[in-house]
Amino acid sequence: MKKTDVIIAAARKKFHAALVSSKVLSVSADGVPSNADGSNAPSRALALKVAQRLSAKTSPKLPAQTSGALFETAVCDFLKETFPKLQHIRPGNWTILNLGNHAETQTASFAQYAHLSYLAEVMQREKQLSSVLGNDYMVAPDIVISRALLADEEINWKATYVDGSVSTKADIRASNGGLPLLHASISAKWTMRSDRAQNSRTEALNLIRNRKGHLPHIVVITGEPLPSRLASLALGTGDLDCVYHFALYELMDAVREYGANGREDIVEQMETLVQGKRLKDISDLPLDLSC
Repeated sequence: MKKTDVIIAAARKKFHAALVSSKVLSVSADGVPSNADGSNAPSRALALKVAQRLSAKTSPKLPAQTSGALFETAVCDFLKETFPKLQHIRPGNWTILNLGNHAETQTASFAQYAHLSYLAEVMQREKQLSSVLGNDYMVAPDIVISRALLADEEINWKATYVDGSVSTKADIRASNGGLPLLHASISAKWTMRSDRAQNSRTEALNLIRNRKGHLPHIVVITGEPLPSRLASLALGTGDLDCVYHFALYELMDAVREYGANGREDIVEQMETLVQGKRLKDISDLPLDLSC
C-alpha cells in the first residue's frame, strides 16, 4: 500500500500543508516560528525544528486572532476528512462544525445541554439570579461533532425494538422530539500562553458539571511547542480526555535533538506526557473519537 493510500496519513499531510500555505505556520525573517514564544529560547528552538520539518516558509507572523481562526478551520477540515470515514468503527450521521462560523450554536443546541437555554431565559428575566450564577455554564467550543437522531425505521430495520409504549425518553430516538447529541467538544489553541491555557479546562469542567446525559469527548488540540506549557494543561485527569498536538512526531524528534545538548529534563517531561497518554498526535484523534 502506498503512503498516499493511507487516509489519515494523507489527511495529516494535507492539514500541515494547509497551515503552511495559509501562513499560520511560518518563520519570521529573524528565524522565529509563528507558534513560538519569541522571548523563550527552548520554545524558539523546538518550534523552529518542527517548522523546518514541515517546510514552513519565511513570512511575517499573522495576527493572533487570524492565526487562531485559520487553525480552527484547518483542524475542522482534518476531522471532516477522517472521522466520518470511520463508519465501520463508529456508525452515525455526523455533523462537524467550526463554531467560529456558526455563532448561533452553543452547547445548549444539543440534547445533553438543552436545559441551559431555559436557564438562560430565566436569568434574562431575573437579573438578581444572574448576578449569583453568572454565565460560566454557557460554553461555545471551537469545534463540535454531533450525531443526528435516529428515526424509528432506522432503529427497527432488523427487528421491531421500539414502539409507542417503550423508550419514550431515549435521547437517540427522533420521535421523542429531542436535539442532536453532542459527541465531541474540541478546543483548538494554536499556542498556549499560561493565562489562556486554563480556559479550556474551565470549559471542560462546565461541560462535565452541567450535562444531562452522557458526557461528550472533551479534547484540546494545539500547536504549542513548549513541553512545560503542554504539561500545564495535559497533566492530570478528570476534565480533558486528552491534549492532541498538531505535529507530535515532529515535535518529539525536535525535543530529543534539543535534549541531547544537556536538556534531558525536556525529553523526560515530554515522554511523561506521551507515555502517560496525556498527549497524542492529531492523527490519533479520529480513532479516539470512534471509541
